[in-house]
Amino acid sequence: MSLQTWQELLVSQHAAGTLFNTYTTAKTVINAQALVTLPAGFFALGKMVRIRVKGGISNIVTTPGTITFQVMIGAAIAFTSGAIQLNATAHTTLPFDLEIILTCRAEGDGTTANLMGQAKITGVMVTKTAGQTDDAQGDQTIMAPATAPAVGAGFDSTIAKVLDFWAGFSISNAGNGVQVQQYSVEALN
Repeated sequence: MSLQTWQELLVSQHAAGTLFNTYTTAKTVINAQALVTLPAGFFALGKMVRIRVKGGISNIVTTPGTITFQVMIGAAIAFTSGAIQLNATAHTTLPFDLEIILTCRAEGDGTTANLMGQAKITGVMVTKTAGQTDDAQGDQTIMAPATAPAVGAGFDSTIAKVLDFWAGFSISNAGNGVQVQQYSVEALN
């Protein structure tokens, strides 16, 4: 039987984001205008959200380290990509494409609510093996997290919360950077 639900664009980023580099601790990398406050009760069991991010990633040569993406619901890390290895060829804001699907697995107050998240990232700068240089075939697609999927940190779904998108690097260097060009959050049901 049909649930009579609709897809809805909740927010999109209207302008190019700042190029963030020379940092390690994850932080917001989207424009303030692209933050969306989800109302109390937004998440119910089975509620799905899709986050799409397109932009540029820069990385240093030889020992580039990793990049980690996070979806924050309030102060909780509702999803993490885990550390994604950057390859050993230097890149300057080359395009990446990231899609994250989140599904509500539990709802409630305190830290009861949680989301299951899985993602895929495509770009010439990502790799599965440390030290690997650019593949002659071009872009690589990496599934995230690279471990067994698990729900993210719990949050309170009974009160309004801001959904935010963060990124962090394992190595602070002016040559390791991320700039979000396009960002959207969609409610899928």
